[in-house]
Amino acid sequence: MRKLIAAIAVLLVVSLTSSCARKITRVAPDTQIDISGRWNDTDSRFAAEELTQEVLTANWITDHVQEKGKKPVVIVGLIRNKSHEHIESETFIKDIEKAFIQRQKVRVVQGGKMREELRAERADQQDNSSISTVKKFGLETGADYMLQGNINSIVDAHKRDKVVYYQIDLELTNIQTNEKVWIGDKKIKKFVKN
Repeated sequence: MRKLIAAIAVLLVVSLTSSCARKITRVAPDTQIDISGRWNDTDSRFAAEELTQEVLTANWITDHVQEKGKKPVVIVGLIRNKSHEHIESETFIKDIEKAFIQRQKVRVVQGGKMREELRAERADQQDNSSISTVKKFGLETGADYMLQGNINSIVDAHKRDKVVYYQIDLELTNIQTNEKVWIGDKKIKKFVKN
């Protein structure tokens, strides 16, 4: 009888611990999954796709090509997170840069810390690379335009329900003249019921 009770107890413990085990399933990266109601990869991807479509079909590109005879060069500057939650804007920036490069309507130059890393490598080459392979200073392609923006949010909550509103505002500015040549925004609103 004791052996039977011990065997049943072991089976119960095994079944309870296995039923509480975490289950992880691989899904396609473009699958929409909303768990918390916070900003997520789907929001980032949708906003980047819509905003790059909008900026790349605006008149500023045609005006630039007619005036200069070549594709404009764009640098993506800071997109500041001013929302109530942590948003890694780097993934959003990379989605925009990727769309620019894939559609080939503009040329994109490196910005920020990665540009500084390239410049440090170029400086290192001056002392450590053969003369035939050293890359020279002063030959970078200068950007014609800079894309900058903000991610803002508003939260309205009562008891267990809340509405989270995000607004992504982007501006494209002519670097030479400081003229804003394009302004766009994307709005996302989520109703979260707990």
